[in-house]
Amino acid sequence: MNYILFDGNVRNQLLPFTYTKPVADLRIGILTIREKWEFVLGSTTSTVTEEYLSERWPMVELEVNVMINASYLPSPNLTQIIKGLEPQQAIFDGEEIIAFYVREGEEVDFDTYDCIQYTAPDILTVAHTWDIFAKNGEAITRDFEMLTEDRESQDIPEHVIAINKGQIFIEEGATVHYSHLNATDGPIYIGKDAQIMEGALIRGPFAVCDHGAVKMGAKIYSGTTLGPHCKVGGEVNNAVLMGYSSKGHDGFLGNSVLGEWCNIGADSNNSNLKNNYAPVKLWDYETGRFANTGLQFCGLMMGDHSKCGINTMFNTGTVVGVASNIFGSGFPRNFVPSFSWGGASGFVTHKTNKAYETAKIAMARRDIELTEQDIAILDHVFEETRQYRRE
Repeated sequence: MNYILFDGNVRNQLLPFTYTKPVADLRIGILTIREKWEFVLGSTTSTVTEEYLSERWPMVELEVNVMINASYLPSPNLTQIIKGLEPQQAIFDGEEIIAFYVREGEEVDFDTYDCIQYTAPDILTVAHTWDIFAKNGEAITRDFEMLTEDRESQDIPEHVIAINKGQIFIEEGATVHYSHLNATDGPIYIGKDAQIMEGALIRGPFAVCDHGAVKMGAKIYSGTTLGPHCKVGGEVNNAVLMGYSSKGHDGFLGNSVLGEWCNIGADSNNSNLKNNYAPVKLWDYETGRFANTGLQFCGLMMGDHSKCGINTMFNTGTVVGVASNIFGSGFPRNFVPSFSWGGASGFVTHKTNKAYETAKIAMARRDIELTEQDIAILDHVFEETRQYRRE
C-alpha cells in the first residue's frame, strides 16, 4: 500500500510554521507527524501540500493509495483501521476526513464511499499552532511508548538523581551528568548523542532528540520537546523547539513553539499569562485579525529562521513570522510579519539577501546547506507575506 499525507483544512491555522513545510513535517512529541506515521505503518510516505512546497515534498502516487490527513496523529486503533482500508472506504471524524482509499487517477466522491465514523477517545489532532505545545505532553507519552517498546535504555549513571527510572530512556551515545530527572508525571526521553549537562533539573514528559543539549543549571518543566540539535538553557516550560534552534542562555520560554533555525538571545523572556488572567488572543493568518485561543497560558510562536537579540521581551501571545530579526528595548508588537527587522521602535523589511546570508552561516554550523529549493520556498514566503509589512 502507498501512503500519502495531505495538509487538510488546518494548514492556514498552523502558519507561520507551515509556510516552510507541510503539516506532516511539524514536530509534536518526540517525532514529526510524518515520522510517527512511517513508524506505525512500516512504510515511507509522500505528501500533498502547497504547490510551492511540492518540489521539495512531491506526491508519489501508485496504483493503490491511502490518503491520510496529516493533522491527525496515529494511535494503535486508528492505524489498524487505516491499514485495513479497502476500495471505496473512508474514515471520518464527524465532517472531517481522516483517511481514504483511492486508486491512481480515480475521481473521489465520498457520497459513493463506505464512510466509517471514528469516535474513539484516542483522537489527537493538531488543528492550531497552540495545539503543538498544549498537546505535547500526551504526544511525548505516546511516542515514548512506541519508540521504547521491547527495548532497553542505556544505564542511568549513578551520579544522576532519577525518579521513576522505568519511565526514563537514554539512547546510545547520550550523556547525562549530575542532573535531576523526575519522570513521576510523564516519561523522559534522551535521544542519540544528546547531552544533559551538570545541574539540569528536568520534569517529564520531556524529550530531547538526537544531538540536542540541555545546558548547565537549566530548569525544564513538563511538556517540553527539544528537537534535533537544539540547545537550551535557563527556564523552559511546556515548549516545543522543532529542530536546530537554540535558547542557550538564561531567560524564560513558556507555552511556546519555535520553528527550525531560530535563536533566542541571552536573558530574553516571553510572557505566557496576561496580567488580568484573560484568555490569550493570537494572530490568525486566515482571518487577518487576532483570534481567541481560549487558553490562559500562551506565549511565543516563532517561525523558521527568526531570531531575537539579547534581553528581548515578548508579550503574551506573540506571533513572529519567518526570517525575522528582533532586537532592542521594550515589547515588540504581538504580530511580527515574516522578513521583519527591528523591534518596539518599529520595523523595516529584512532584505532577503541579508536573511539568506545569515541562514547559510547558521546552517553551515550544522553541516547543512541552504539549497536553491530552500531559497525558492523562502522567496515565495517573502512575496506571500508582503501584505503584512510596511515597505
